[in-house]
Amino acid sequence: MTVPFDSAASGSAPHYGNPMFECGGAQMRAQCRPLATVVTVSGVIDDTNTDRVTEYSRRFILPDKPFVLDLSGVDHLAPQCIPFLHRVDEDCGAAGVEWALVASIAVTRALRITDDTMFPVAVSLHEALHHFADDISARRRLLLPLLSKTA
Repeated sequence: MTVPFDSAASGSAPHYGNPMFECGGAQMRAQCRPLATVVTVSGVIDDTNTDRVTEYSRRFILPDKPFVLDLSGVDHLAPQCIPFLHRVDEDCGAAGVEWALVASIAVTRALRITDDTMFPVAVSLHEALHHFADDISARRRLLLPLLSKTA
């Protein structure tokens, strides 16, 4: 079965294999990369869509896979929506995974307003992925001597 896609009507070009999820003013996309699962959000996060944004994001917090919440494209984050980030933080802790928040200027402003500085913020997606790559390399260096010893 073929579903027609009208990119002019949706305002964006098709993304095969990695569909965008429209969430009432926020556009979301998830990618499973070798170093981490990345959920990218752009647009506006406010009272009308924060529950849907939270649920969509939480679906991609996987055991044994670092998680990056890329909000670098968010134009507005209502300060009352900050509990969404606490929920992601709690879920990552429960799953035992590291996570990073890539914040836009609007997100940084909302965090300052609420005096919330507890989240692991990265300057860019590249920096977040680089951090996870460094962690993996450090663990490998620790394990390598153990694996090379003979019985």
